[in-house]
Amino acid sequence: MGDSTSLPSTGFGSTGHTLARGHRLFWWVEVALVIGLYLVYSLIRNVAAGDPTDAFANAIRIIDLQEQLRLNQELAWQQWALAHEGLVIVANYFYGAAYAVVTLGTLVYLFRKFPASYPFWRNTLVVGTLLALVGFAAFPLMPPRLLDFHDNVGTWGFVDTMATYPTLWSFQSEAMSAISNQFAAMPSLHCGWAMWVCAALWTHLRTWWTRAVAAGYALTTVIVVVITGNHFFLDAVAGAFVMTIGYVVATAFTRMERSRAANPSVAPPAG
Repeated sequence: MGDSTSLPSTGFGSTGHTLARGHRLFWWVEVALVIGLYLVYSLIRNVAAGDPTDAFANAIRIIDLQEQLRLNQELAWQQWALAHEGLVIVANYFYGAAYAVVTLGTLVYLFRKFPASYPFWRNTLVVGTLLALVGFAAFPLMPPRLLDFHDNVGTWGFVDTMATYPTLWSFQSEAMSAISNQFAAMPSLHCGWAMWVCAALWTHLRTWWTRAVAAGYALTTVIVVVITGNHFFLDAVAGAFVMTIGYVVATAFTRMERSRAANPSVAPPAG
């Protein structure tokens, strides 16, 4: 990932960093890239909304697989949490805001403090997120909170905590239902992004307690997506998987860049 030096601040367009291989990072370019990625992500995520029947059938497949793996503990976890209303309300707000705020904050922190490693972790995040979009389109999945609404029987027992407990927004509202793909649950990008945050910060943190906070954030996200009824455990596993693939791809790309820098091509003689 190389060393980097900061460019002098000479105005909006020239403030940034120069990496060891001469590549320049400008904050306004990175902001444009992040905004562009988010717009593409939002568009494809919502356009790729699957059929409720398919999403329900896939949820049954996940439940059956988790039964074999002895992972069907989501309902038990949520029922325990429902006995603590304050905890559920905090979890609702954490679910609705933390994934975006903490992920963007980590990008800014890496850009400002560790610009040499920033492109690597940015690439990891981009690849992992794009892979998640493939998952949304190929495997629409109904989250636990919607199972009873689709079944019209009420036998599953999951609660949509954001609709039931005091929260500023809910996926059941008409506005959110119109703009949000309710079946984009596999993989869980809440968990994938949280695990990315932990991995991206881990090598730069030097104290046990800061690393504990990073790991605790990822673990808390997994707990929150389960107790709010938004994801199965395997969604979290899939979130970690797509970010791992993103890490592998970013590593390969970084090695290719280093190889090119170490063996520059020789221009052919003129004439």
